[in-house]
Amino acid sequence: MNPAALLDFLEKLARHNERDWFQNHKAAYDLLRTDFEQDVAYWLRELTADEPALAGLDAKKCIFRIYRDVRFSKVKVPYKTHFSAYFAAGGKKGDGPGRYVQIGPHGQTLVAGGLYEPTKEQVAAIRQEIDYAADGLHALLAAPTARQFFPQGLAGEQLKKMPSGYDAAHPEAGWLRHKQFLLSCQLPDAEVRQLSAADFQGHILAALRALGPFCEWLAGSNA
Repeated sequence: MNPAALLDFLEKLARHNERDWFQNHKAAYDLLRTDFEQDVAYWLRELTADEPALAGLDAKKCIFRIYRDVRFSKVKVPYKTHFSAYFAAGGKKGDGPGRYVQIGPHGQTLVAGGLYEPTKEQVAAIRQEIDYAADGLHALLAAPTARQFFPQGLAGEQLKKMPSGYDAAHPEAGWLRHKQFLLSCQLPDAEVRQLSAADFQGHILAALRALGPFCEWLAGSNA
């Protein structure tokens, strides 16, 4: 996939987010979508080699639709201005840790992973693991590959106050307040445009692979 060509198309879509414009440029979209599907299939194959639980996933079903659900949205534009895909055991409806890639203009390109909508039980189990044995999480976030791709560390929404049962003076108070458990990195548009198709594919794969230890830690916390 040519990342610069995809950004060009999506920038135009952002300026002309209308059904008539999209239909008139559907052929260009279909070509870019096919290229993206091929990259997603490649990333899925490579990730499955490290995580056999991904075996059996259909690459096409890992990809999100470009059509927006506007039924309950104040913003009524019909199309998303990014391409995206999600890799997790059980597919997009799986409840375990997953990995996400998104490609779009104006800073929308990113790789992220972890638990975006954890259940109450998952949150409780992760907080317990942080309370009892945070060393494992410290170690994996300090690893060179994690620091390369995710230097900001643990991300995601947090409670304003400490959760019930935990002291505000706890040494891991910041982590214990988390409601989401994510690692994320963005790629500036200029960097995306400078990468060849092969280099972009490889860079995204490296970032997705770097999420492996974090996803394993999250899954282990809920084992």
